[in-house]
Amino acid sequence: MEHAKEVILSVEHVKKKIGSKLIIKDVTFEVRAGEIFGFLGPNGSGKTTTIRMLVDLITPTSGRIQVCGLDVNRDPERAMRHVGCIVENPEMYNFLTGWENLEHFARMVSGIGQERIQEVVEIVGLSNRIHDKVKTYSLGMRQRLGIAQALLAEPKLLILDEPTNGLDPLGIKELRSFIRTLADSGMAVFVSSHLLSEIQLMCDRVAIISHGEVLAVDDVEQLLTGRNQFVVWQAQPAERAMELLADNEGVTIYSRETAPIDESTLIGIPDYAIVTETAPDIIPELNRKMMHAGIRIEGIQHIMPTLEQLFLELTEGERIE
Repeated sequence: MEHAKEVILSVEHVKKKIGSKLIIKDVTFEVRAGEIFGFLGPNGSGKTTTIRMLVDLITPTSGRIQVCGLDVNRDPERAMRHVGCIVENPEMYNFLTGWENLEHFARMVSGIGQERIQEVVEIVGLSNRIHDKVKTYSLGMRQRLGIAQALLAEPKLLILDEPTNGLDPLGIKELRSFIRTLADSGMAVFVSSHLLSEIQLMCDRVAIISHGEVLAVDDVEQLLTGRNQFVVWQAQPAERAMELLADNEGVTIYSRETAPIDESTLIGIPDYAIVTETAPDIIPELNRKMMHAGIRIEGIQHIMPTLEQLFLELTEGERIE
């Protein structure tokens, strides 16, 4: 898509000092039209402070933030016209209907009529319930109504802070599909979340922030390609297989109990299986060595690296909550 190359949000060398403490350290990234950009960081990483600067709630100490080429600090009114934002659970008037809530918010922005309200209702899939009181809505429906509100002014950038909070698995899946539809229409979507597996499924690119510093920015696939892989070896005799694997540089061996991988991937795997972590390019050579040594290989299972493993590696074991 041609619009996928257009930079909608540009963050350049942004720093934020509170008192004598530098809490945001030279943060740089950009978000393009037609992509979903994930922003990951544990509590205290500077994630929330960065988001507050993006929407002009606080001012950077130095650096520049632009939306559609407009400086957020020097020209906030025009820049913010291109931004829709939902921070955690959107605030709504429970005693009003969904439609009445949207009418109320539409009055705050000039030029939004009934036709545009109907458009956003259809976009978020609330047509059947829009005239019901918000107090009867599920959390997922409230999220959709909040996004409808954020879309009223036809923003080019949608900022969603922890949009999946409180949603059940079905609600998360539906929201993921819906956000993808928005990006496919050309909108730039910025998503902050602590659900690493969800970000991996949802986002095209990610930035990982820790202690106020961006540690990595890239396509999700690019970040994970070429990193160490976990391999589960089912080989007999297991003791000889383990000795041979341990004799190779760059191979880390784990037992089933100590391997830092999702336990569900080991369901049905025998107890004698060996888990290794190694660069993907030496796995074929390890396989050949075992065959030449007369070790019987019953199965090899590759476990691709995850965003969670990358996050733990980059942040030196920091947990995201």
